[in-house]
Amino acid sequence: MLNIPLLKIICETPGAPGFEHRIREQVIREVTPLVDELTIDNMGNVIAVRKGRTPKRVMVAAHLDEIGFIVTHIDEEGFVRFHPLGGFDPKTLSSQRVIIHGKKDLIGVMGSKPIHLMKGEERQKAVPIEEYFIDLGMPKSEVLEYVSLGDSITRERELIEMGNCVNSKSLDNRVSVYILLEVFRALQGKELPYDVYGVFTVQEEVGLRGAISAAHRIDPDFGVGLDVTIAFDVPGAQPHEKVTSLGKGAAIKVMDGSVISDYRMVNYLKETGTKHQIPWQLEILPAGGTDTAGVQRYGKHGAIAGAISIPLRHMHQTIEMAHKEDIGHCVDLLAVALTELDQFNWDFRI
Repeated sequence: MLNIPLLKIICETPGAPGFEHRIREQVIREVTPLVDELTIDNMGNVIAVRKGRTPKRVMVAAHLDEIGFIVTHIDEEGFVRFHPLGGFDPKTLSSQRVIIHGKKDLIGVMGSKPIHLMKGEERQKAVPIEEYFIDLGMPKSEVLEYVSLGDSITRERELIEMGNCVNSKSLDNRVSVYILLEVFRALQGKELPYDVYGVFTVQEEVGLRGAISAAHRIDPDFGVGLDVTIAFDVPGAQPHEKVTSLGKGAAIKVMDGSVISDYRMVNYLKETGTKHQIPWQLEILPAGGTDTAGVQRYGKHGAIAGAISIPLRHMHQTIEMAHKEDIGHCVDLLAVALTELDQFNWDFRI
């Protein structure tokens, strides 16, 4: 059973790239009793360590940040202009509520030119993100009491259960933060073959920045990225376009736009899932990327790296949706994979 109250808190806590302090504090409270060591590096990555029998290192990365915005201008009428932090689909922003995190949190609404005043081709095109503004319902003098250039902005959405799924903002990648916490909980009292470094990374959405720094510091022998992937299993999707499907199990990454997973790690995760009757599916994503690339490349010796991905509908939109059983299967697969890592032949094999 999923701990829905914990997942709700994690998803709803704000943390745009570079502004992860609130979600970081929440994670520190949850993970501290579950690990042997805890450090926060200069970038703000949370590095939680469970010691194993031998000093080989496994790095598991789940990023803390969510896509958001940053305040760039306040005009004479008090309307706020912004710049995106991470990738957004502009058509999903219209009339959506957001929160500006200034001296106090203020709810605003994304505004743009009304369709009644659009002419010709304007009506047929998506509004460019540069033409949106945030309406706080206040005059400039009042806005300036609370809002400054450089303040972060996040979406205002709660997590709800919908059928067999959870529906929320920021499941990318807070569902992975939740999974890593639950894996540490599942490993309580269990002996591990190698040291496990669970890293809750920062600034993934703007270039894998925290993972790159952490991997250089940890220099892992093995790496596992933990992130969402596209589930394009909706009307209009062709079979070859689906990438993954909701409810079909944990996704084992073969490749994305930033990484080709080590075939040994892919085979290990497949064999482990099959052995323990944990449903899994393969993920081949032609674009995009995750912390897996940083973990694989930026240790001093490279890492045998792969990823466990959570299928997600409506990615980088106002809300996202994941299947509750897929989330549970990802917890199960990662937990058992970390306990049996020394039982696989990691030599290069033809």
